Amino acid sequence: MARLLVIDDEVPILNALTIGLRAKGYELVTARTGEDGLARAATDDPDVIVLDLGLPDLDGVEVCRTIRTWSDTPIVVLSAHDAEERKVAALDGGADDFVTKPFGMAELEARLRVALRHRRARGEPEPPVIAVGPLQIDLPHRQVSMQGEPVELTGREFDLLAYMGRHAGKVLTHHMILREVWGPGYGDEVQYLWVYANRLRRKLGDDKGRLVRTISGTGYQLATEADASGAAGI
Repeated sequence: MARLLVIDDEVPILNALTIGLRAKGYELVTARTGEDGLARAATDDPDVIVLDLGLPDLDGVEVCRTIRTWSDTPIVVLSAHDAEERKVAALDGGADDFVTKPFGMAELEARLRVALRHRRARGEPEPPVIAVGPLQIDLPHRQVSMQGEPVELTGREFDLLAYMGRHAGKVLTHHMILREVWGPGYGDEVQYLWVYANRLRRKLGDDKGRLVRTISGTGYQLATEADASGAAGI
């Protein structure tokens, strides 16, 4: 049974999540303030944290950053439709994914399943070959194949795809990708990502962007293995 910590001050949302997620077999711990959430994150050992950005006492982004100073527990943030900048800030601050309010329970459950897979994978040795559905990324040999056919990539294209592959299913902000793939001096060159993402899609035959996904105003996401398996015909 996975233990979830939900930090949200809206009682109707807490009640709905408590009923819905417990029915799915999750154990729930709840907190209505940032301070209480930080305390419970430290003492209750949750498997995933669901964090609302609009808390009454502390900024949700700062709560996320504080948790990241001592814990790698996956964090799924809840954000309003008009909170794009804060959503990006939370992802840059260490959140793993986000759900926009209002949201459906099925969507949240899917996000939680991805977060739990990431938690299980943390601490394990990196596999030499990353398999994401029909996509194979051979890290030591720097080779890529799609549906068994080799794909020729430049060095930078491979680095970008490998970084996304290591974090398949996680939303990666523009800043995160530029910092990790290009280096700290490229934090604002978002146009680079647009060019390289389109090159990858073209070379992978991903014309509809089902594998290399654009998250509008935020960044990019490589589909999870389950999602990518359904994209075998792209």
